[in-house]
Amino acid sequence: MRMKELIDKAAIDRTLKRMAHEILEKSPNYQDIVLVGIKTRGEYLAQRLQKKLQLIEGVEFPLETVDISFYRDDLSKLAEDPQINNKDWQTNLNDKRLVLVDDVLYTGRTIRAAMDAIMDDFRPRRIELAILVDRGHRELPIRADYIGKNIPTSKTERVQVQLEEVDGHDQVVLSND
Repeated sequence: MRMKELIDKAAIDRTLKRMAHEILEKSPNYQDIVLVGIKTRGEYLAQRLQKKLQLIEGVEFPLETVDISFYRDDLSKLAEDPQINNKDWQTNLNDKRLVLVDDVLYTGRTIRAAMDAIMDDFRPRRIELAILVDRGHRELPIRADYIGKNIPTSKTERVQVQLEEVDGHDQVVLSND
């Protein structure tokens, strides 16, 4: 398998800083923003965005995490008896502007599952999407509001976001399966 580095650690950091500025530029009222990271890498990217937003504005934005395992449309392929993870929301997301954060946008199914999980409990005023990498090939009509980098790919290629918190280092690589 051949791997090519597309984004290095410094570029990931610069990209998240730019995305934080874009999020702030879109809203004059910061009190209603809540970051929601999709487990696993989206959770860590949301934490990094939260820190960048705090450095820029001096405000700590609420941060939540959503686990979509039970909401996936391929659940029956994953396990015969799926486990439902208890949702432990710390913030009331009703009438809030949510910024849903994930690493790679591909078919859109992960994002749909995350929205289903949120909408089971809340009715946010708006849901926006922040993605580190958009690789195309959508199967659902979902688009990102904040995109770190567009990387056109073939369906045989794989985009891997590797983060320090999970993988021990930061980079985005493209591989051929």
